[in-house]
Amino acid sequence: MVKQTKQKTGEFSTTEKKSIGIFQVLLLWVLIPLLFASAVLLIIAKVADVNVFDKAGEWTKSIPFLQKDEDKEETQTDLVLGERVVSLQAEIQNKEAELTKIQSDLENANKDKVNLLAKQQELLAEIEMLKSAKNDSQKDMKEIITTFESMSPKSAAPVLTKMSDAEAIQILSKLKPDTLASILEKMSPEDAAKYTSLLTK
Repeated sequence: MVKQTKQKTGEFSTTEKKSIGIFQVLLLWVLIPLLFASAVLLIIAKVADVNVFDKAGEWTKSIPFLQKDEDKEETQTDLVLGERVVSLQAEIQNKEAELTKIQSDLENANKDKVNLLAKQQELLAEIEMLKSAKNDSQKDMKEIITTFESMSPKSAAPVLTKMSDAEAIQILSKLKPDTLASILEKMSPEDAAKYTSLLTK
């Protein structure tokens, strides 16, 4: 009986060794080294400041049949956003070109304004000169009229006929009616008629 037990025990122990042996071989020779290598690689990656999980995600995205629909949607969204950015940049460039043109127009308008102000100053100065000249000529005209009124009609008539018609009419129109009548009496009938006609116009 003992032998059988031994045999049975021996058989039992041998069978037990075989099943434990395969599991142990698998555990010792495959899983434990694989886990150890993975742990070492993770430690090295951590020291090298590399995110293994992000890298793994990038590698899986590069494999066509592993890409998810979300990735495709993100790619399409990125394309739409990229096109929108390009169109907005083109719009910005157009607006900048318009702004540059408006600034150029504004500068030209400012230059024109400065030129117009300078011309206005010149014209005002010229108006002042003309007013002054007119005042001087009015003073001269008053003196001439005073002179003609103090002259005898016989002396004034020949002087007026020697002047241009415009000058003569200007003087005659300013004379007092009595003086004018006396001077016209001393002129020839043709000259008197001419000046009377010009005075009535």
